[in-house]
Formats: sequence, C-alpha cells, structure tokens
Amino acid sequence: MIGIVDYGMGNLFSVSKALERLDAPYFISQYKGNLMDADALIVPGVGSFRDAMEMLDRTGLTELIHAFAATGKPVLGICLGMQLLFEQSTENGLTKGLNLLPGKVERFSGQTAEGEAYKVPHMGWNKLRFTGESPLLTSLEEDYVYFVHSYYVKTNEPEVLVAVGDYHDVEVPAIVGRNNIYGMQFHPEKSSDIGMALLRNFTNLATERKTEE
Repeated sequence: MIGIVDYGMGNLFSVSKALERLDAPYFISQYKGNLMDADALIVPGVGSFRDAMEMLDRTGLTELIHAFAATGKPVLGICLGMQLLFEQSTENGLTKGLNLLPGKVERFSGQTAEGEAYKVPHMGWNKLRFTGESPLLTSLEEDYVYFVHSYYVKTNEPEVLVAVGDYHDVEVPAIVGRNNIYGMQFHPEKSSDIGMALLRNFTNLATERKTEE
C-alpha cells in the first residue's frame, strides 16, 4: 500500500489517479500512524519550498518522513516534493529541507553564461538523459517528460543523479536517488508512458521489499 503524504500543498488528485491507473493500492493521509504503516511513501508538492517545510514542521510530518526513511522502505518526492528531500533552498530566503539527499535548491537565473535570456519557469517537455543506475529505470529508454518549475537542484555529489534534462545551459537533475530515497523533478503522472512506467517501477520496489520481509 502506497501512502501519499497530505500536508496541504500536494498534487494529490493527479498522483492518486495515476496510481489508480496502475492498479496500485494507495491511501492519502496526514496522520503519522497511518503513514508509517505504508509500504512506500510519496511526498508530492506544488508551491513554495518555505511554505511546504513550515507545513511539514508544524504538522510533525518532517519527523514522520525521517522515521519512515530510516525503515528502509521506499520514499519518492515529486516536483516540489523532490526538492524538499535536499538540504536547503534559496526560495523566499534560505530554508532548511529534509536533508535526505545532498544539495541545494536554487532559482534558474534566466540568463545563460553567454548572456542569452531564457524563460523562467522551465515549462514543457524535455528529454531525459540517463546518467546513473536505478531500479526506477528498469526496462526504460530515454524519453520526454513534462516539467513545470522555477527552481532546480544543485549538487556536488553526482552519484545521486539518475537522469538529467538540459534546459539551455543548465543540467537539471530530473531523477535522483540514493538507497531508498528517490525523487522526480518533473510530473510523472503527466508524462505519458514513461511517466507511468517510472511510477510503476517505484510501486514495484514497495511490493518487492514487502515480499522479502
């Protein structure tokens, strides 16, 4: 059973509908006891990093996510939810994140090193380029996924990068992962066949781990 964390800032409807299409059992909850019993956790998110962390801290869900991650069960952050997995963000002032992955979230500058202006937010379809190994990529080939974001992750530890997307002169971390912690900057639920396949691979991780127990 997949637990979707409801902290008031998630794209709950689209994520839940995607899981329904995969026939993956799920529930949506804000209660720590319920969420700890899940086989895997999805942290969705839209909006401001600072607002999201304030909500997670206020509701005790920051501690819940850390406790769940410590069990070894899979955790997936989507869009803002992925950014929250990292150490900090500069959005609306420096804000500490969940610190489950190494890196900092910064805004696209809107200008290349050569002085060419580009549009922010990064919105639309970009092709993934696989840069690492991950069970999320099982039986997949590089394809286009749908992004909508103004901030992106910068990390000095490339081993957490699973796939990237190029936006002008910025190499955008698109899929990240280390141990049982995973993230997708784009919206897999809006990214056609490859997005659904990525979500299926994540749900398979939960099933496989439960079978091993």
